[in-house]
Amino acid sequence: MKNHLPTGATIRLALRGEHALLEGIMRRASLVSDTYRDELLAHPEAMSLPVEQIAEGAVFVAETQGTVDGFCVVIMSSVDEAELEGLFVEPDRWGKGIGRALAEYGEGAAHARGAASITVVAGPEARAFYERCGFAYESDATTLFGSAVLMRRRLVGR
Repeated sequence: MKNHLPTGATIRLALRGEHALLEGIMRRASLVSDTYRDELLAHPEAMSLPVEQIAEGAVFVAETQGTVDGFCVVIMSSVDEAELEGLFVEPDRWGKGIGRALAEYGEGAAHARGAASITVVAGPEARAFYERCGFAYESDATTLFGSAVLMRRRLVGR
């Protein structure tokens, strides 16, 4: 797997004590786009990170020199399939390779857990990002707040 981490950045498991910090990143990143902003503001519970996911080792944090840049959540959705349930980067750190590095790390974690593929349901504005990360469009999807796309990356032979 290629390493697209910016110089000085690392990825590690999230700590329970970072829960509020990570939810803050999720909120700031989620509200940048106009696509779902009104719906998200009306339903702030949609911007929550279950603390159980941190406890289960499903949340991975990217940090640079002790500052948390972003995180991703990888859950096993079946015996051989994983889902990239969330990927959020501080908006002022977008475009620095952190999101791509988190996606790759999540793919590696999914593969290590036996997944043959990993999926993500993303808003239309994130489709190009996930395509650059090697995901392929599979179908249209619907979320609580509107239309989205289901994308998949095969992990076999990594």
